Amino acid sequence: MQPLHRFAAPLCAALLAFGAIAMAPALAADLTVGLGADVTALDPHYHNVTPNNNVAAHLFGFLVQRNEKSQLEPGLATEWKTVDPLTWEFKLRKGVKFHDGSEFTAADVVASIERVPLVQNSPSPFTAFTKQIEKMTVVDPYTIRFKTVTPYPLMPSDMTQVTIISKAAAKATTDDFNSGKAAIGTGPYKLVKYEKGDRIELARNDAWWGGRTPWDKVTLRILPQDASRVAALLSGSVQVIENVPTTDVPRLKQDKRLQVYRTVADRLIYLHLDSDRDVSPFVTDKEGKPLAKNPLKDARVRKAMSKAIDRPAIVDKVMEGEAVASGQLVADFLFGASKNLKPEPYDPDGAKKLLAAAGYPDGFGLTIHAPNNRYVNDAKIAQAVAQMLTRVGIDTKVVAMPSSTFFTQATELKFSFMLVGWSTGTGEASSSLKALLMTYNREKGYGTANRGRYSNAKVDALTEDALMTVDDTKREAYLQRATEVAINDTGVIPLHFQVNLWATRDGISYVPRTDEYTLAWKFKPAGAK
Repeated sequence: MQPLHRFAAPLCAALLAFGAIAMAPALAADLTVGLGADVTALDPHYHNVTPNNNVAAHLFGFLVQRNEKSQLEPGLATEWKTVDPLTWEFKLRKGVKFHDGSEFTAADVVASIERVPLVQNSPSPFTAFTKQIEKMTVVDPYTIRFKTVTPYPLMPSDMTQVTIISKAAAKATTDDFNSGKAAIGTGPYKLVKYEKGDRIELARNDAWWGGRTPWDKVTLRILPQDASRVAALLSGSVQVIENVPTTDVPRLKQDKRLQVYRTVADRLIYLHLDSDRDVSPFVTDKEGKPLAKNPLKDARVRKAMSKAIDRPAIVDKVMEGEAVASGQLVADFLFGASKNLKPEPYDPDGAKKLLAAAGYPDGFGLTIHAPNNRYVNDAKIAQAVAQMLTRVGIDTKVVAMPSSTFFTQATELKFSFMLVGWSTGTGEASSSLKALLMTYNREKGYGTANRGRYSNAKVDALTEDALMTVDDTKREAYLQRATEVAINDTGVIPLHFQVNLWATRDGISYVPRTDEYTLAWKFKPAGAK
């Protein structure tokens, strides 16, 4: 009998060859994905919003990545460390090429970070993730150091949010990216075509440092209308959809051709209020005449509005059970969540008493603005909130509009009261505090999404303490306390955390992600392991 190892090599070769043949159809397959929200630009530094960032991840890279549970992983940087209390050092991945064949080096990192604050007309800039960098030093082509004014523990987390572009595109305009001229990254796919409002066509980057991805071609179709998205999946014109409508989940689960994937998201759906201006544009008396004094500046009124909202009813009736009622900024499994904060109990009588104590026994008039194609059931949630507020005397109208219009106007502070969503991005509470609740300060990168211009010196001080505290236990305590102060003052009104839902067909599988990202290369063809 001959030794087994003499047969091992030819046998393995034969099996590998057979496997290659068997896998060829899957590797040569195309994937079409139905996206649930519009993409406002391909410029990865233009608009810090999940649909844009999701698409950017296909074309570009980040120094640090997050896995499906929002845990940090190496990306274009292979390792990082502090060399002193004020300096972070990142070692860059060698051998990485941009789509045009040019080599990725530290010079591209410098160009990317320097470009972030220079992007024109950004509705929601990425400066919150770069402002803390006082100086960049290129040690060698594959080593870069970031110096900060104060100790800053969140640098690796922040680097999951800053897209790395080629230094050749440092002065490119947003239109240059949209046309494809500057959309040259290190990501797993290359841009073929961008038809705004319709589709994004991609081709596999066979030189990607992450390895060969399953799909030759990927088409990301923009299908913000729920019915159209589901119909496309059922007909087979797309193989994957995100943002599965909650009303369709039971039906899709019963269809043997389909598979539904779900996980609790890091996205908070919340209400922002104009607590800053003395006169607010959409606050009126009961007859619709502008009020000379803005009631939303009064914490008692804001608390009354929170008490008037029946969160369990929204979760059960509007969200079909596919949401988790919230009383704070991040879900309880994320860093910085407070054990002391629970969803505000539904208390319409208590709401009326607070309104009377604040001088509004008969209530007032209000308009809630909301997107109608961005978050799961966004317009329906706004309608439910309006009805609940109206019951306690705050006569509330609803104006819903496409997200592209909504975010532009919200950033221009044209609203008094709005329904919005926020995904932490960094996987912990500092992102939400810094962007949504810190006093707006363009120079420091604070309050970049604070569209109600809420301001509380104690929240600012506690958050700043957290941002410069390296010890995790102490830092989490600061974040928890800052969150408690802001929520007890009703700087925003938390409603619920979304449940992320995907549906696939043809045996395609996916590991659901807390960050909502729909990443084409993470979908596995039938039979793949």
